[in-house]
Amino acid sequence: MTDDTTTGAAGPATRTTRDLTKAAVSGWLGTAMEFMDFQLYSLAAAIVFNQLFFPEVSPAIGLIAAMATYGVGYVARLAGAVYFGRMGDRIGRKRVLYLTILLMGASTTLIGVLPTYATIGILAPILLVVLRLVQGFGAGAEIAGATVMLTEYAPVKRRGLISSLVSLGTNSGTLAASGIWAILLAVLTEEQLLSWGWRLPFLLSFALMIFAVWLRRSLKESPVFEERTDVVDGRALSRSELAEERGEGVLESGLRQRKGRAFFLALGLRLGQAGNSGLVQTFLVGYVATTLLVDRSVPTDAIVYGSVLGFVTVPVVGLLGDRLGRRPVYVAFSALTAVLAFPLLLMITSGSTVALVIGMVLALNIGVLGLFAMESVTMAELFGSRTRFTQLALAKEVGGILTTAIGPVLAATLTAVTGSWWPIAAMLVAYSLITLVAAVLSPETRGRDLVRLEDAA
Repeated sequence: MTDDTTTGAAGPATRTTRDLTKAAVSGWLGTAMEFMDFQLYSLAAAIVFNQLFFPEVSPAIGLIAAMATYGVGYVARLAGAVYFGRMGDRIGRKRVLYLTILLMGASTTLIGVLPTYATIGILAPILLVVLRLVQGFGAGAEIAGATVMLTEYAPVKRRGLISSLVSLGTNSGTLAASGIWAILLAVLTEEQLLSWGWRLPFLLSFALMIFAVWLRRSLKESPVFEERTDVVDGRALSRSELAEERGEGVLESGLRQRKGRAFFLALGLRLGQAGNSGLVQTFLVGYVATTLLVDRSVPTDAIVYGSVLGFVTVPVVGLLGDRLGRRPVYVAFSALTAVLAFPLLLMITSGSTVALVIGMVLALNIGVLGLFAMESVTMAELFGSRTRFTQLALAKEVGGILTTAIGPVLAATLTAVTGSWWPIAAMLVAYSLITLVAAVLSPETRGRDLVRLEDAA
């Protein structure tokens, strides 16, 4: 097909429908791989890692240790966000996305061949942490890069819908990982799962990495990056180079604008989705199995069902964002999550399997996927093109450290101390209210020209 698809900004760079399709598939696949890798790890941490790598402690302490090991990857993600984010703003989005997927795939595959505590002792959890750090370093800019690339490719009137494909990538990865674990739990005995079965999901990710690398080799650069006034021959000029060669006036308000407000607004938008995700998709799976003593397949199946429903939730929310604007949709979903937090936790802890599954499905779609569908496009639109990749990656990863990394550990500690589920609901309310405030304070970004160098706020 040859019909041109542009970003909606005036400029020479155009992309065909085929280019847009390839960018969409690449962004979806890379994000799916990132979240599959992380969900494989998070479920393994919740289900078996406490026995494989921390066997000499009580089940409660083992769960806390496994969650902490899960969390250290978010420290590496922050370093990766800074390193690859700056690289993506300087030399383009495409090259960075090629490197990040290589790092993620290699580290995830190696986790699948890692010796356990029974084989090499304390060295096993140490190596697990090292691989988790490498995995996190590569993943730190993957979802930000995919979000930036897809948002900058999308036609302005369909930007919310097309950018939501990044969220579908996360959903696809979550579904694949949860589905794999559900199958393993259904067909393998406890002995088989602990001896060799847990390795299979990590080894399977290798094939996905090979396909993703092949696809990204032929991907064209973002048209917005090419249209930037500060980019010459595929590289962004420094402030001094721009001042010397073109004069300061060429940068207009892009370089003179004081940074900060847009970043903190984006961080607030991020906290609700990331915090809720850590609680619903990571902590609750382990809590239901180890504390409520429900069969481990039940919460895993609930995540699978919720992810399937997410294939409807995400594009619908993206369409609503294109029709109604980003702010009203954000306000609605964050407020709804805060209102439903305690009722949903009552369902999950009621003792009824049906109520548990319905509660987790609703929590995943309203409090996680619904917010994520808006996050993908809104955070990208908040930032100017010169620092979009860096600021977006930092906002996502700082938010991840403050919530997804720390949240499950805090929830495990609070539930152990109180002997109750109410701290989980209270944390869901707190995360959602932070995002609600940020949404109210944010400017409406629908239809913004993404080539502009300055932030929207």
